[in-house]
Amino acid sequence: MRQIGVPFQVLEVDVAEVRGPHELPEAYVQRLAADKARAGGSRTRAPTLGADTIVVCDRHVLEKPVDEADAIAMLMRLSGRRHRVMSAVSLYSPARQRTRLAVTEVQFRPLQESECRAYWRTGEPRDKAGAYAIQGFGAVFVESIRGSYSGVVGLPIEQTWRLLQDFRQEFELPCWQRD
Repeated sequence: MRQIGVPFQVLEVDVAEVRGPHELPEAYVQRLAADKARAGGSRTRAPTLGADTIVVCDRHVLEKPVDEADAIAMLMRLSGRRHRVMSAVSLYSPARQRTRLAVTEVQFRPLQESECRAYWRTGEPRDKAGAYAIQGFGAVFVESIRGSYSGVVGLPIEQTWRLLQDFRQEFELPCWQRD
């Protein structure tokens, strides 16, 4: 939000991140973003934005790793392969709610287990979908991307901008402002 100059306040919300047994990854990530936006909206009169990101490889949803072994397994699954990063953003107001999805293809170079373990020790992958952060040390794993870089980071800027424009008639949101 800072990048596009929109003032904001972070609200901590408690939303269970549990995928339904037959829920498609696209539906799952969009539901989580919408649930987070509604949860925030229940605590304020201001419009609220919710977002979520997942990594999908071979139809497996890779969320945040539960421990080192889980992170290493995720990174080795992504090694030398292409996967999809799905980031959803949802804007909620008392009158309505809209959600948008960004899907980006990411190609990893082949990885060594030892470098995955060293990466785990940096602390960075502990709270990241797919156990990596493209905006941090994890960038060294990425050969190429096709789609939204900001969506891989976790907040797809272009989709967020479109949502803000869709809601302009309901509320005035300043954009491109300096702190």
